Amino acid sequence: MATGGQWGTTITRDLDLLRLTQWLSPSFPLGSFAYSSGLETAMTEGSVHDPVSLTHWLAAVLRYGTGHMDAVLLLHAMRGEDVADLARALAPSRERLEETMAQGTAFAATVNAICEGDFVPAPFPVVVGQVGQMLNQPEAVVVSLYLQALVGNLVAAAVRFIPLGQTAGQAVLYDLHAVMAEVAQSARQTSLDELGSGAFMADMEAFKHEELPVRIFKT
Repeated sequence: MATGGQWGTTITRDLDLLRLTQWLSPSFPLGSFAYSSGLETAMTEGSVHDPVSLTHWLAAVLRYGTGHMDAVLLLHAMRGEDVADLARALAPSRERLEETMAQGTAFAATVNAICEGDFVPAPFPVVVGQVGQMLNQPEAVVVSLYLQALVGNLVAAAVRFIPLGQTAGQAVLYDLHAVMAEVAQSARQTSLDELGSGAFMADMEAFKHEELPVRIFKT
């Protein structure tokens, strides 16, 4: 049987998990629905057009691109390191910098408003890492839920654009859970000196998005 102290610790951990899932849910006011991180270009050109191609694209982004980069930056921020300038410098395009700064600014402002915090605007994964310091949650849990929010937003964009059925979209998200967990674990062993991106197609599509004549998403 748990002692009073253990019970109190369990309650705190459960409350923190609820807070984290609230902050990383689609209903949290970040404006995430307006961004596609270059995916709109890939869908416009037809390289992403169905559940299979979407799954391959997102798996690559998770392992070699934004997913991996954000996971590492989040973890180092969660450990108390100042990585805001590095995160800004690593943004591959003007739109991607605007995207991460806009969401990070909105995240900090909303958390401050409801928790009486004093978090300052910074790239999105950095602010999430800073907020994560005050939560009684394992690093892998914070990163995994962040990655699910990131991928979930891109799946929602594909559901609207391709179009992709709601059930098919949820199947894509479900199939990528193992990749999210893999990236969350590998990020814990990655130093800032090792940080880099290998998702060149995703980065190029983000560049090309800036010149699309007709756009639904901001990035």
